[in-house]
Amino acid sequence: MWYNNILETIGNTPLVRLNSITKGIEATVLAKIETTNPGNSIKDRMAIKMIEVAEQNGSLKPGGTIIEGTSGNTGMGLAMAAIIKGYKCIFTTTDKQSKEKVDALRAFGAEVIVCPTNVEPEDPRSYYSVSSRLERETPNAWKPNQYDNPANSQAHYEQTGPEIWEQTEGKITHLVVGVGTGGTISGAGKFLKEKNPNIKVWGIDTYGSVFKKYKETGILDKNEIYPYITEGIGEDFLPKNVDFEVIDLFEKVTDKDAALMTREIARKEGIFIGNSAGAAVAGLLQLKDKLKQEDVVVVIFHDHGSRYMGKMYNEDWLRERGFLKDEKLTAKAILAKKDHVEIVTLDAKQTVLEAINTIKSLNISQIPVTQQGMIVGKIAETEILSALLENPGLRSASVAEIMTSTFPFVDLNTSIDKISAMINKENSAVLVENANGKIDIITQYDIIEAISG
Repeated sequence: MWYNNILETIGNTPLVRLNSITKGIEATVLAKIETTNPGNSIKDRMAIKMIEVAEQNGSLKPGGTIIEGTSGNTGMGLAMAAIIKGYKCIFTTTDKQSKEKVDALRAFGAEVIVCPTNVEPEDPRSYYSVSSRLERETPNAWKPNQYDNPANSQAHYEQTGPEIWEQTEGKITHLVVGVGTGGTISGAGKFLKEKNPNIKVWGIDTYGSVFKKYKETGILDKNEIYPYITEGIGEDFLPKNVDFEVIDLFEKVTDKDAALMTREIARKEGIFIGNSAGAAVAGLLQLKDKLKQEDVVVVIFHDHGSRYMGKMYNEDWLRERGFLKDEKLTAKAILAKKDHVEIVTLDAKQTVLEAINTIKSLNISQIPVTQQGMIVGKIAETEILSALLENPGLRSASVAEIMTSTFPFVDLNTSIDKISAMINKENSAVLVENANGKIDIITQYDIIEAISG
């Protein structure tokens, strides 16, 4: 047996029991592994459904251009379908989305426009507004608008919900889903509640998003909105696809807990998933006291871990945000091990001759250069020698005339591996702002001392 094209392989994803990560939960916890869809995410389901409905009602015409604001996964499903059906794609996304997601969309031939995250949805720079403007300006364009398009929820009402019901033989008691557009939780949740009104539907939200407070109070509180790192869930507005009647409660999960749980699932269950699935499991663990031994919980694992290699699966990225403990040596640990000596600097107005004398007297090879107290460059023995060989008269010139770019800056959480990689022929050291707010320097010698000490 074979399929006529890749779109026919969407759906019928496996349901897998979680065994290690859920040890504190008495109930049976099953994960719906949506990464087995051809675009590696649950969004394939609704992407093709939205296109099919648009083709039927005439909104999307042959040879048209699909324009959508997307965090990446919906774009992948749309781009895949566009290739098979002969459409072009232009996507807008935010600068908080992982580079892997943007690269994947471009690999499918889509044009991707990256917009700022920290703006209001109505702001002309937002990825919502830019996609709407492009739709108006582009001939024969169609915008799916996954947030408000009922075909999004319909896909999950027709596919995801029935699959879960059949796979659990009707025994499901709880559905747990990270909520972004709301299509998955609302569509699947509606179907399951029609089968059994006692099924609980729990939505996982993130701090910085409006869903939880709106569900509990009916108030859309703008003060709840602030930038967050977790991808794929949470919003700063109310998509029409979020059916608050279907969702029984929302639970918020921190960026840190979501990121670390994402990694834990890979390490403890062998399932390589994305950030929103980590948030969903972290949220479920926070709600574990509401579960009984006989309960059967289904958690949606939305997308694949390969889209987060530069973020949740990158230790330096996690460490820079304070999400990881100092398992490896960091800049902070290196500074703690070294003898504290006040950093030597030269002012940009000082002469090259003064720089030569400082280097000789202190027996050092490179010195940071400051201007009005700020480090703006560096000067090295080799640079002085080259400059004087070319023009001996430069001895009386200012240091600013021959200085080069400053040493790289790192923060206290930067790992020793990253610092070592930054130290080379051009940079014999890195600079770091210490716990007292003062600039300190880490050299190759300091690294060696820290490792051997």
